Amino acid sequence: MTTTATAPANAEKRYTVHRADLPLSCPTPEMALWNSHPRVYLPVEDAPDHQAQCPYCGAIYRLVD
Repeated sequence: MTTTATAPANAEKRYTVHRADLPLSCPTPEMALWNSHPRVYLPVEDAPDHQAQCPYCGAIYRLVD
């Protein structure tokens, strides 16, 4: 069964993610791709402050657990 992503892509500038969401990509699987940039994977778990910024849209993702 195919599910349709319903969240608008790149609608926010800050996102909170959990370890269950890894590997992290921007846009995330929940976001619609038709109006977004190419998918890029972000190494948020390897960053010293557990934050990563998307090079395309500038969204900041923060790992909280």
